[in-house]
Amino acid sequence: MELYDRAIALASNPAHARWLSPLLLAADACLCAFIILKIPYTEIDWEAYMQQVSQYLDGERDYTLIKGGTGPLVYPAAHVYIYSVLYKLTDGGQNILLAQAIFAWLYLGILTIVMACYRMAKVPPYIFPLLIVSKRLHSIFLLRLFNDCFAVAFLFLAIYAYQHRIWTVGSVAYSFGVGTKMSLLLAGPAVGIILLQALPLRRALNAAFLMAQVQLTIAWPFIPRNPIGYISRAFEFSRQFLYKWTVNWRFLGEETFRSREFAIALVSTNLGFLALFAATRWLKPSRQSPSEFFMAMWKPRPLLVQQQVSLRVTASFIMTSTLTSMMIGLLCARSLHYQFYAYIAWSTPFLLWKSKMHPMGIYAVWAAQEWAWNVYPSSKASSAVVVGCLFIQVVGVWWGSREDGVNAQAPNDRNDQTHEHVH
Repeated sequence: MELYDRAIALASNPAHARWLSPLLLAADACLCAFIILKIPYTEIDWEAYMQQVSQYLDGERDYTLIKGGTGPLVYPAAHVYIYSVLYKLTDGGQNILLAQAIFAWLYLGILTIVMACYRMAKVPPYIFPLLIVSKRLHSIFLLRLFNDCFAVAFLFLAIYAYQHRIWTVGSVAYSFGVGTKMSLLLAGPAVGIILLQALPLRRALNAAFLMAQVQLTIAWPFIPRNPIGYISRAFEFSRQFLYKWTVNWRFLGEETFRSREFAIALVSTNLGFLALFAATRWLKPSRQSPSEFFMAMWKPRPLLVQQQVSLRVTASFIMTSTLTSMMIGLLCARSLHYQFYAYIAWSTPFLLWKSKMHPMGIYAVWAAQEWAWNVYPSSKASSAVVVGCLFIQVVGVWWGSREDGVNAQAPNDRNDQTHEHVH
């Protein structure tokens, strides 16, 4: 019985995650090496990335004229800069083994940050093994070399910085992630609400302006030549989706998938979930109703009140809100492709834990989701499981966090003077 009690304590006490994390990281490093050496690389988008950045390196600055084997360039400029560096490091994209090694280091670096975010949020150790055993996630990083890998890196770097209350670094990281792939816009509603509660209004607006400046800076080489062309390609909201590649909505049938009514329903559901979480969960640190919260934006909070609100914006609240916002957007996305699992794989264990689900239920939902994302091509059954698991996470975290965030404390802001924090 004593041995059983010790095992339960090791699995459930968040303090033990500090020594478990390096062991899991070392095990995953060995797994990454095995995958690179033993499993063949699969070409999907890497060659197209290299073709596109080669045109940029040759001097092309009109975004609408940059194309690759899979079509035109449809990612923001940070993607171009990142893959330009990879182009030079890998001999024009020819050295695939070196590229895979770089992505392996990227994967392990992000995993280190993800584990640190989990520890900051006091996640118990029994959740951590789920961070390293995803077949699909390893494939996305090590065998596909997708740009989503960099986008998710900036997402968790932003979460980590926000958890440590390094607001400027977090805002730059988040904006650079959006500048890599616009999928990170899905986290925008939560990021905005976090900043408006954690910081006085003036500083929150400064963070927003900083994000805008980052976007303008990375886009600047392309703006003089064709500003409309850059915006329309880098942030292409009117993109047509092909039914044959969808991972999530195949079970509805192609006619429904393509219908305008379905698109409107998804947008409405997305907005509805965001409004629900904002009204009932994300504004908890302010202890205000939505109307009171937005009225307070025009009348700054008293200094003591702002300090108290900021202290209730905890590491767990930051991570829960940001990842939930991403998951809502993915649940309501018109079409998900396999690389989008990069945003899901490291979010699901945390959100299932926040749902207060039994550990066996957490592992069961995780396993079902992992199975569904490894079915290729997707089937009606697998797509239904994909949507079902995302729905369970969104609804589960809403229910499980109903009592969160009432008596919370947070560390003092780093690199900020006290008078800056309260004024």
